[in-house]
Formats: sequence, C-alpha cells, structure tokens
Amino acid sequence: MEGVAHLIEKVPEDVLGICRRLRENGKRGWIVGGCVRDLLRGQPAKDWDVATDARPEEVMRMFRKVIPTGLQHGTVTVLLRGVHYEITTLRGEGAYSDGRRPDSVEFVDDISADLARRDFTVNAIALDPVDGHVIDPFGGERDLNARVVRAVGDPRERFGEDGLRILRAARFSATLGFEIDPDTERAMGEPRSLVTFRRVSAERVRDEWLKSMRAPRPSVAFEAMRRTGVLGITCPELLEAVGCTQNKWHAFDVWGHVMASLDASEPAPLLRVAALLHDIAKPRTRAFSEKTGDYTFYDHEKIGAEMATDILGRLRFSNDERDRIAALVRHHLICYDEGWTDAAVRRWIRRVTPDLAPDLYALALSDVRGKGRDPADEVQAIERLRERATGLLAAGAPLGTKDLKIRGNELMKELAIPPGPVVGEILAALVEVVTDDPAENERSRLLVAARRLYDERRKSDG
Repeated sequence: MEGVAHLIEKVPEDVLGICRRLRENGKRGWIVGGCVRDLLRGQPAKDWDVATDARPEEVMRMFRKVIPTGLQHGTVTVLLRGVHYEITTLRGEGAYSDGRRPDSVEFVDDISADLARRDFTVNAIALDPVDGHVIDPFGGERDLNARVVRAVGDPRERFGEDGLRILRAARFSATLGFEIDPDTERAMGEPRSLVTFRRVSAERVRDEWLKSMRAPRPSVAFEAMRRTGVLGITCPELLEAVGCTQNKWHAFDVWGHVMASLDASEPAPLLRVAALLHDIAKPRTRAFSEKTGDYTFYDHEKIGAEMATDILGRLRFSNDERDRIAALVRHHLICYDEGWTDAAVRRWIRRVTPDLAPDLYALALSDVRGKGRDPADEVQAIERLRERATGLLAAGAPLGTKDLKIRGNELMKELAIPPGPVVGEILAALVEVVTDDPAENERSRLLVAARRLYDERRKSDG
C-alpha cells in the first residue's frame, strides 16, 4: 500500500467508494485506463473508469442510480452527486470483423485478461485502491518512464482489430510527448492495418484530428500519420505539400511550413485545423515567374478555401465549423502596411467580419512564425493592424447597412423611390460613403448622398 498511497490519495472519494462497495458485496473494482496513466505521470486525471469482476446486473443492484449504457458490452453508468462513472465488467473480446467493435464479448474474472484487450501498454494498467496494488502485466509503467507508445501484445493484431488505434497512437505520441515504439509504428503502416483503417468512420477520424490539435506540438501526430500512410487515406491533398519548394520568403517546403505553423498556432482546435489547411492549395497554384525568378502561388487562398470546404465535408465537420475554417483559409493572407488609410482598415474589417478578425490575427501570426525566417517585421505589421482595427471598432466604425442612421423605408419615403432592388443598391453605396468618412453617418447627410446617388442612377438609366 505504501508504494501507491500517493496515487490513491488523488482518487476522488466517490471512485474509492465505488470500489469499496464492490468489495463489500464480495466483488472487486479496479481503476483502469487513461486515469491510471495520468496518475502515474503526476498529471490530473479526467475521466474515471472502473473495471469489476461483478456482472452488470450485479452492479445495478449495488447502486441506487444506475444507467444501463452498454449492457451488451458489460458497461453501466453509476451516478453519484451528479457525476457519471462508467463501470465495466472484465471481459475478453472476439474478432473485429468490422474493424471497429468486437463481434462478441466474453465476461472474464481475471483483470490481466481484461487488460490484454486494450490498445497500448500505458493504457493497460490497473489500480486496486482497496488493496493498494498496481496491476501492470504488459510493462506500461516501464513504457511511461521511457516515454514510449507501445501496442499491447502483437501490434499487428491490435491494429488489425481496430483501425482507429493507428490514429490514437499518433495522437498519444503528440499529446504525451512520447516516441512510438518502432515495431508498433511499422505495424501501423502495414497493409492489413491500413485495410482496417479504411473502415474507420469519418467522424472518428475528425475527432482524433481535433484531439491531436490539443497537443503541445500537433505536428508530431500528423508526421506519424504521414509516415504510416493513414494521412494519404484521410487527406491525400496534404501530401502534395511534401517536397513542394517555395520562394525566398520561406526556409521550408510547404509541408515543413504547415507543420511549423501548426505548432506555432494558439491551442484552439478549429484554429489549428485552419493552420493545417491554410496553404492546402499552394502545390496546385505554384508557378515559376520569369520576371522575379521565383515561385508564385496566385489565388492559393481562394482555391484553398474551396479545397478546405471539400476536405472538412468529407470529415463530417459541422456546417458552421466548415464555413469558419474555410473563411480563415480564404482570408489568411494579411498584407498590411502603414500606407493603409483608416478607410482601408474599415474595408478590411468589413470583408473579414469583426467576428473572424481575432482568429485571423492568430492564424497570420502562426503563418509568419512558421516560415523559418525572422518574422519580426511581419509580426509587427499584424499587431499594428490589430491595434488600428480594434480602435476603429471601439469608435463605432459603421460596417454595414444595419449601422446606417437611415433605413430603406425612410429612403423610399423621402426620395419617392418605388420598392425594388434600387433601395438596397443605394444603401450599399451609402455604406461605402460612411466607410470613407464615418462623419457622413448622419441622417441629413445620408439623405443628401442618397439623393445624389439616386439622381445619378436615373440619369444613367436614361
């Protein structure tokens, strides 16, 4: 008990209570999975899972509030003080014919047999908080100390059972900062593993991407995906960046730049997806300019937004997520200089929207910091644009027709304009007027400008 007392004291009282209740009823409970891994690493544990030799129906009789969440797999959820705790009967598993879930589950009484079905050794450790024992039949604690992600048993079998484990290995390598065991990585890229991986749903791939984006360096996960071949299955467009040399403004090829930008990005998952995809169209738009003697990438941001929309659709991102990331890709190039007038800054804000602007600053900063050259001047320009835009917004810069101090029905009444598209056209023209000079955003001045615009239109229409 002494050797694990420091671990047990970090276990929530309710979790200890579940294990004690099981013991009082002649059964045993073990804390398992990622929470044990995190405890051993000295990190805060998140979700607390308990394995037991009690059958599900026995567990349901022991606790007052129980949800039968997965009886066919031996899992029930116990509710204590509003918190959900999963309790799963020890089990062995049959074949995985769909490459996702076992065809059959067999309840067992041996905790080691239960741990044998898990993916990686660092996740195959159990803690008995009542007896004070750590059960570690596959050397998970040794691998934690060595900072290695290693499959339990034969890695070819593990990846042949569930193709998602390939992405989980890549993700754990990034989030934990561990190396992938060489034999495990070789198995990740073997044909049988990739066949199984192709059965993984797009939603599960998306979720692993987003979890990887929370790592200190997400590039570690995506490099592992590239090396093992799964990235070529989920997003072959990204592989076009490998070896695609750039111009004098970049020290890396497109792939190296994207990975550096990804790591330099703020740790917000969707923003990091935008960093991953911001130059997705560069390989397809690269052209050599005889004039400059260097490569150009004209319209890569526009074409990239279209490509990003397709990729995110395949991966089942929501419409809102897809639209936001595509907009970030579309507007990620910020070419600000001090020659911009206030009107130019206001037009930029209008184009990108005030809501998107904060993420655009962040994306632009990660972009310039990922070039492999001194970014000081470009960082200063981005920060100066942020400063000016923030000031103009705080001053109440009018950005759309809703900000005008006159409405369409007023224009129709004052200028005797019949209903029709001309009203909207005049309002849009007035937005341009007040963008140039916000002082014009007064009802009397707007009416004068509107009358002039309407007269000019009637003359041009003959």
